[in-house]
Amino acid sequence: MQTPINNKKAKLVIFALLGSCEVKMVKLTMIARVTDGLPLAEGLDDGRDIQDSEFYKQQVKALFKNLSRGQNEPSRMSVETGPYVFHYIIEGRVCYLTMCDRAYPKKLAFQYLEDLKNEFERVNGTQIETAARPYAFIKFDTFIQKTKKLYQDTRTQRNIAKLNDELYEVHQIMTRNVQEVLGVGEKLDQVSQMSSRLTSESRIYADKARDLNRQALIRKWAPVAIVLGLVFLLFWVIKLR
Repeated sequence: MQTPINNKKAKLVIFALLGSCEVKMVKLTMIARVTDGLPLAEGLDDGRDIQDSEFYKQQVKALFKNLSRGQNEPSRMSVETGPYVFHYIIEGRVCYLTMCDRAYPKKLAFQYLEDLKNEFERVNGTQIETAARPYAFIKFDTFIQKTKKLYQDTRTQRNIAKLNDELYEVHQIMTRNVQEVLGVGEKLDQVSQMSSRLTSESRIYADKARDLNRQALIRKWAPVAIVLGLVFLLFWVIKLR
């Protein structure tokens, strides 16, 4: 006959299982100016608990670069990358981006970004356009860390209420793959490079055409100029006599 598990141990097992189900949310948080891709703020301790954090940061910077080209990307989008998802919103020429585990609720991720956006605009709104150096608003990390803690545990009453908020819907927000998004940028780069090369080649061709025309004119009129020069010289010699 098996010995029954006492109530205390059962509770410990249940709490352990619940704790293991907690999904850590924010892996990275970055804010950048869309017009030129300049990074404005970042979560300073982000990325410490994930492998290849620099790889994902480079992907974020590549996404910012794509957006700075003026592509007609949606103002809200989710981009899948490996075991994670980038979620971003664009407003007031600023992109607010976070990277989460795929299992983390999309609704909470975008509400987290909305909170960051509202505070960032309130505190730094008048200085965004004039910022000239990277991470000019690095002190905003304090608010990022404080807000991140509020959204970290999906089981809190506050976050459950947000998940049940029917006024905030994310179903229509597009989800794409990072290779697809960055691939579009690479193709545009290739088109841009080809266009630049063709422009350069056309300029070279135009310069050569002008040189050839000049040489043709010289060959055509040089004999006439020589004859006229000799006539003038002969006339001048006769006049001196």
